[in-house]
Amino acid sequence: MADTKVVIPGDIIDTTTHMETGDEDSVVRLGPGLTQINDSVTSFSAGVLHDNAETHQHWVVSNKRRYVPSEGEPVVGVVMARHGEGYRVDIGSAHDALLSLLAFEGATKRNKPNLAIGTVVYGRVVVANPVMDPEIECYNSNTGKAEGYGELSSGFTFKCSLGLARRLMDAQAPVLSALGSEVPFEAAVGLNGRVWVHAETPAATILVANAIRNSEFLDARQTKQMVKELLERQ
Repeated sequence: MADTKVVIPGDIIDTTTHMETGDEDSVVRLGPGLTQINDSVTSFSAGVLHDNAETHQHWVVSNKRRYVPSEGEPVVGVVMARHGEGYRVDIGSAHDALLSLLAFEGATKRNKPNLAIGTVVYGRVVVANPVMDPEIECYNSNTGKAEGYGELSSGFTFKCSLGLARRLMDAQAPVLSALGSEVPFEAAVGLNGRVWVHAETPAATILVANAIRNSEFLDARQTKQMVKELLERQ
């Protein structure tokens, strides 16, 4: 990860550092908080600017109260209704997302999932347009494989800030590292500020959820100490 800085709406973002003339892979990819106006990339959110030199991605991390869908982002949603061709899923955005019956690994017209109202699913945003309802899929349509997406059975789902959700996506997130060395568990993090966790016992599941919530304003050392104290109380 490259250097980060604070930006406010209207700031012009320099994206030329990762572009190489004639290199197809150098196409700049804009994430949440950024938009292109004429020939310039401009911030429309206040927050911390991040960029990734390997993927040429740029985005702004901010703690908004409502999630704004962005293509390619993983989300944890709840099935709210079923219609003829799929489901409407609450992902915490202004509008429910559409989920096709065929947007699952191995799904066909004869072999389709049957999800009940209230089912929790892990998906990725494939359509994010201000004038259309967002759309998600519960597999990677590029590979045809689930890759961790799909129905999330059992477990416990809770909300967190959008900023914490993005930090949890880091493979080196301190709280997940501290918990992983002590408690076997599974987790699915949605960039819409929802996290699903599942451990061997209900008590362990709640411990993991509490540790993640408590970690938001702690540094790595404080997080490790906090997890240690929670384990001692168990």
